[in-house]
Amino acid sequence: MKDEIINRIANSKLITIDLEDYYPKGQRVLFDIKDWLFDGFVLREKDFRRQALEFDWIQYQDSYIALTCSSDAIIPGWAYMLLSIHLEPFAKKIVIGDLETLESSIYQDILNQLDITEFKDKPVIIKGCSKKPVPQNAYIMLANKLKPHAKSIMYGEACSSVPLYKNK
Repeated sequence: MKDEIINRIANSKLITIDLEDYYPKGQRVLFDIKDWLFDGFVLREKDFRRQALEFDWIQYQDSYIALTCSSDAIIPGWAYMLLSIHLEPFAKKIVIGDLETLESSIYQDILNQLDITEFKDKPVIIKGCSKKPVPQNAYIMLANKLKPHAKSIMYGEACSSVPLYKNK
């Protein structure tokens, strides 16, 4: 058949990595301590410690937690540490910052453990679009981890990728 359509992409050695495939299940929570402060601005140690002891932490079982304070209050480092000690038996991960910081930290852990031996000397495409909140930092971390090993790195889809790196 002369007019047969051949899917060259499917027959190629290209490997596509979709970071969305590594997105771990679990609720993401932005834990704002502003409501635990006197008038939203003053941390009273005794009151803060009492609230931490009486709080129902089990509701964060298997959750990912970003600790933050949305007011302009100055929060001492020990306050976040105290909360993390109470959260540790329940939460999968705890960071100080926003949800994007949390996602970046989650992906850093995932990518640090990613076995990249299957990508050695192969052309790799890092898939771009995702429905889940994959942080931009994750793409940078993955590209940097692949660079010493992959034959080439591209970004996007196989049909319309952007070349980023080619091993010489």
